[in-house]
Amino acid sequence: MALTTTPTEFGFGSDPVVIRSLVDTIKGGVVLDVTDFPDEYIRAGHLIIRDTETKKTYKPMPVSNGQYASLPQGYEYCGVLISSIPTAEAFAAVLTIGEVNDKCLTYTPTAAIAAAFKSAVPTIVWAHD
Repeated sequence: MALTTTPTEFGFGSDPVVIRSLVDTIKGGVVLDVTDFPDEYIRAGHLIIRDTETKKTYKPMPVSNGQYASLPQGYEYCGVLISSIPTAEAFAAVLTIGEVNDKCLTYTPTAAIAAAFKSAVPTIVWAHD
């Protein structure tokens, strides 16, 4: 059987230092709904949200103008992307308990987003050296 897709390479940037401690994840990972997500890649440390009704639809936190946008209505924070992935193949491992290096993120949460995330997911600690 021949490989039918063209391999793509991208730099992992700060991936090795974003997740400082991994204690637990969403078992088996999730497929992200990337409708309207503008970037070609979703980078490690990106906030992950899910719908509040069924808790089955997962998305990367929306971004606009180089920063996180508002949390969409009907969604809640649920974790952090563990490693960078192409948006076209959004199969995601999501950290739910652990420690994240807050100085190595592609998008830095505003104080309000950081506080809301901490309230929703208190099992993730943000720290740096």
